[in-house]
Amino acid sequence: MYQERPSRLPGAFVWRITAKREPRAGRVLPDGCMDLLWWRGDLVVAGPDTVAYESSLEPDETIVGLRFAPGMAPAVLGVPADALRDTRVRLSALWPAPATREAVERVSTSPGRVLEDLAAGRLAEAGGTDRAVSEVVTLLRAGTAVATIADEVGLSERQLHRRSLAAFGYGPKTLARILRLNRALALARGGTPLASVATISGYADQAHLSRDARALGGVPFGTLVHG
Repeated sequence: MYQERPSRLPGAFVWRITAKREPRAGRVLPDGCMDLLWWRGDLVVAGPDTVAYESSLEPDETIVGLRFAPGMAPAVLGVPADALRDTRVRLSALWPAPATREAVERVSTSPGRVLEDLAAGRLAEAGGTDRAVSEVVTLLRAGTAVATIADEVGLSERQLHRRSLAAFGYGPKTLARILRLNRALALARGGTPLASVATISGYADQAHLSRDARALGGVPFGTLVHG
């Protein structure tokens, strides 16, 4: 069973997944986000994925997570996103031992709420998320060309690429592909006819959508829609 709710951190979500009496396997698609997880009595960071991540849960196992908005996690964790790309690492590998022990003790009492408290405190100490990062995400979601985005935020394309690696874990073109596929999936799951999904989402055609679905998700688009 999966549940989620909006977090008080802008654009973030608190979620919980529990396997019932049988093991549960699933496919976690790239979404431009990073997560802080309470899993098996420890805090774990899920870095930004470039391809689908195959997950599994034991019977009756639960994971509680805080999914950050794109570009937010590095300010909380103190680590550039590209250093964690396609990884799952314990928070103790990133933070000093005393800070990690304190965080684990706090989160164990009420995981969802304390994950938010912990992240909100660290985000405030860091001065919040870079406003330019949030603007880049908004423009990419709107389908704006990378060269235009660079001009809008006052950076060269090379500078934008470097800033994107640190904020998202990959360059703006890769993030645009990931956001576009997620938009296509949301449209398809919401009932938009498949023949229209590709055009609305910004793909050249359905073949283009199919190629991206396989490259990022590892399976046909239809499987992702119903998975």
